[in-house]
Amino acid sequence: MILVGNQRAGGSDLARHLMKDENDHVLVHDMRGFVAHDDLHEAFKEIELTAKGTRCRQYLFSLSLNPPQEAFVTVPQFEAAIKKIEKRLGLEGQPRAIVFHEKEGRRHAHAVWSRIDIDKMKAVQLSHSKRKLNMLSKELYLEHDWKLPPGQIDKSLRDEKNFTFADWQQAKRTHQDPRHIKAQFKDAWENTNTREEFYERLKKSGYLLTRGSRRNYVAVDRFGEIYSVPRMLGIKTKEARERLGDPSKLIDAEYARKRVTDKALKALTGYTEDIDKRLAEARAPFEKAKADLAAKQRQERTEQHERLEARWAHENIVRQSRFRTGIKGLWDFVRGENARIKKQNRQEAHVSMKRDEKEREGLIKAHLEERRALVPEIQKVRDDLKTLHRERRDLIAELRAIQKQREENGDYARERERQRERSRGRSR
Repeated sequence: MILVGNQRAGGSDLARHLMKDENDHVLVHDMRGFVAHDDLHEAFKEIELTAKGTRCRQYLFSLSLNPPQEAFVTVPQFEAAIKKIEKRLGLEGQPRAIVFHEKEGRRHAHAVWSRIDIDKMKAVQLSHSKRKLNMLSKELYLEHDWKLPPGQIDKSLRDEKNFTFADWQQAKRTHQDPRHIKAQFKDAWENTNTREEFYERLKKSGYLLTRGSRRNYVAVDRFGEIYSVPRMLGIKTKEARERLGDPSKLIDAEYARKRVTDKALKALTGYTEDIDKRLAEARAPFEKAKADLAAKQRQERTEQHERLEARWAHENIVRQSRFRTGIKGLWDFVRGENARIKKQNRQEAHVSMKRDEKEREGLIKAHLEERRALVPEIQKVRDDLKTLHRERRDLIAELRAIQKQREENGDYARERERQRERSRGRSR
C-alpha cells in the first residue's frame, strides 16, 4: 500500500480534517494512550500541551495508508501494517489514533502518533522516515501479492508534477507565439484587397483595426495590446496607406482598447457564470446519489451495531448463567467446575467476537462494492466536470491577463501624459 507520512503541528486542523464528512464513512477505530479516549480533538490537544514542555514544534507524525484500488484490506491487516510501521520508525508505545475513511468504494486508513516521549520529555527522532516508508510500502505490496505501481519499480515513472522551468518557458512560448500573431496579420493582408475586407479579416482573428496616435494603422487585441500594422506585416507605413487609405475614419486606438477590454471582460465574466451554473447542474445528481447511498449505508451499519450489541449482551447473560450460586456455587469452585466454565466462556466469547468482526467486515465490504458500482457513472460526470473546470480556469486566467494589461496600459498612458506635461512646461 502507498504510505505517505510527515511530521507536523496543528493538531486541531488535523483532527478536523480526519473527521470531515466529505468521506462516505468515517470511523475512529482506535485511540491508545490518551485520557480523552473517544475524542480526537481533545486527544491531539493533550499531545500539544505535552509538547509545550519540550522544544518540539512538530509534535505529531501523521500517516496515510492507501491500498491498491482493487484490494480489500481487513482491519487486522491494517493493524498489522501499522504495528510494523511504528516499530520501524521507533514509535512503539507512543499515543496513537487510527481512523478509517471510506470514499468512492475504497477504504484507507490514517494513523497519527505523538512524537513526545513522556518519560524523557523529548521528541522521538524520526530519521530517514521517507526512505523507511518507501521500503515498507514495497514490502507490503510483496507481502500481499499486489501489483507494484510503476513508481515503486522505476522512480522516473512516478506520477508527479515534474514541471521544469524549461517546460514552463516552452508552454509560454507556444501559448503566445509572436510568429503566430504575425502570420494572422499576413494572412489578412494577403487575402484581402480593401480596407473593409482587411478590417473584417482581422476582426475574425481577434484584432480590431484602429487609428494610432500618429494617424497610422494599429490593431488592438482582446487583451488591449496594440500592434503596429506595418511592423507586423514588415512593410512601410506608406505602403499600408496606399492599400488602406486614410486611417482618420477609424476609431481611436486608446478608445478601442478600453471598449474591447470592457467587452471581453463582460463576455468572459458571463462565460464563467455560465460554467459555474453548468458545474452546479452536473454535480447535483452526482452529489445526491452519493449522499443517499451514504445515508442508507450508515443506517444499515447502525442497525447492525445495535443487533450485534444486543446479541452479545444476550450471549453474555447465557454464559454468566452457567455459574451456580450459594452452596452449589461453592461446591463448583472447590471441584474445579468454575474454572472449566470460565475457560469455556472465554473460548465462546472469543469465537463470538471473531464472528461479529467478520460480520462487520462483511457489511463494510458489501458497502464498498455497492459504492464502487457508482464509480463508472461518477467518473463520466467527473470527466465532464474536469473539462468545465479547465474551461473556467482558462477563462479566469484570460480575465486576469486582460485586467493586468489594462492596469499596465493605464500606467503607461498616465506616464505618457506626465511626459507631455513636462515637455509643454519646458517649451514655455
